[in-house]
Amino acid sequence: MTLRKVITVPNEVLRKKSHKVTKFDKNLKTLIDDMVETMRDAPGVGLAAPQIGVLEKVIIIEFGDEEDEEAPSQLYAVVNPEITRASDEKVMGVEGCLSIPGIVGDVERSVSIIVKGQNRNGKNVKYKLNGWVARIFQHEINHLHGVLFTDLAESIWQADDDYVDNV
Repeated sequence: MTLRKVITVPNEVLRKKSHKVTKFDKNLKTLIDDMVETMRDAPGVGLAAPQIGVLEKVIIIEFGDEEDEEAPSQLYAVVNPEITRASDEKVMGVEGCLSIPGIVGDVERSVSIIVKGQNRNGKNVKYKLNGWVARIFQHEINHLHGVLFTDLAESIWQADDDYVDNV
């Protein structure tokens, strides 16, 4: 496994659309392993392939149980993820991004979603997600379409400061 450099704004790669993965080979498995190591080193809870300069539809998420902090985190590696259903109920939450260091913002997201995709071996997977893990999935899937959380934020501010700016 290799640590990869997380690219940051204003790098234009972050604004491009990713390509569907069609080969589930050693290169894909290496990419996923590198993404996991890079995300953990950052540290973060999610990473999309465009954030390391790879325009492929791959996301990594590692998140624990919101109710039980002692429970181990679950690692998701999803290839070609697609939100097939999103709840009408939405909630505002504060988000940050490894590609936009030092900035956070209030973003409204669906409370629950269903995501379909494939695992690292090409097997179909489906996840019913709620709460923060649903938010993280929405954030990372947006990266695959060149959308950053700041595009959706109702307000943004410096991570360690009080509210600074309306978007």
